[in-house]
Amino acid sequence: MKRVLAACLCVVLMIVSLTACASGKSKEKFVVGFDQEFPPMGFVDDNGKYVGFDLDLAKEVANRLGMEYVAQPIAWDSKDQELSSGNVDCIWNGFTINGREDKYTWTEAYMNNDQIVLVNPDSGISSLADLAGKTVCVQKDSSGLAALTDNTELSDTFGKLVQVDSYLNAIMELQSGAVDAVVMDEIVAYYECDAAGGDFTILDEPVASEQYGVGFLLGNTELRDKVQGALEDMAKDGTMAKISTTWFGKDITTIGK
Repeated sequence: MKRVLAACLCVVLMIVSLTACASGKSKEKFVVGFDQEFPPMGFVDDNGKYVGFDLDLAKEVANRLGMEYVAQPIAWDSKDQELSSGNVDCIWNGFTINGREDKYTWTEAYMNNDQIVLVNPDSGISSLADLAGKTVCVQKDSSGLAALTDNTELSDTFGKLVQVDSYLNAIMELQSGAVDAVVMDEIVAYYECDAAGGDFTILDEPVASEQYGVGFLLGNTELRDKVQGALEDMAKDGTMAKISTTWFGKDITTIGK
C-alpha cells in the first residue's frame, strides 16, 4: 500500500510540476522596430519611456495576439538589416508604404500622411517655388528623401540637400538657421509645431501624399495576417479610434473606413 501511495504521490508531483512549467512558459515576443526620435508615432518621453501612437497600437495588437510586446529602437537607415537578421519582427513607426510596396510584406494602410515643408516663420518662404537656391534638410533613408528623389523637378532647384540621422536633428538645424527648410511627415511636423508653441510654418503645398502601414520581412504573411486581423478588430470595436483620439484629438485612422 505504501508503495502504491508513493507512486501516486510521484505522479501527482509530476503533474503539478508539468502544470507549473506550462503556466510559467514565456510568451512569444512581438518585437517592434521603431525610430525613437519620431514623435508622436514613437519616441522617448520625459520619463525615459518609449511611447507614441504607433507603439500604443502595437502594444494593443500584441495583447490581443497573446504575445509579449517589445519596443525596439533602431537606426532608421538600418531597418532592412534589423528585419532580415530577425532582431525585429516588424517596422511600425510612421512607415510609408508608397514606393516600398514590393520590398516588404505590408498590412493594409491605417493612416494617410503628406510629406510637407517646414520653415521658420520669418523665412520669406511661402511656396515650393521659393525653395530654389535654398538649403533643404531631410532624414536619411526617409519617405521625405524618397519624395524628393522622385520629384527632381523640385529638388534640382535646391541650393543644397542635407541629410541627417533624425527629424529632431533636422528641426534643430532649422531652428539654428543652418538650413532653410525641412521636408518631413505632416503628422510629425504638426506635433513639433504644437510642442514648440507654433514657432514654425508649414507650407500649404505638400511634396507628396502617402500612406502608413506595418512592414514585415518580405514573405512573412503569417505574422502580417495576424496583425492585420487584430487591427481590423480594433477598428470595429472602437479601440483604434480611441487611441487615435488620445494622440490627435480625433480619429484619423483609415482601416474599416
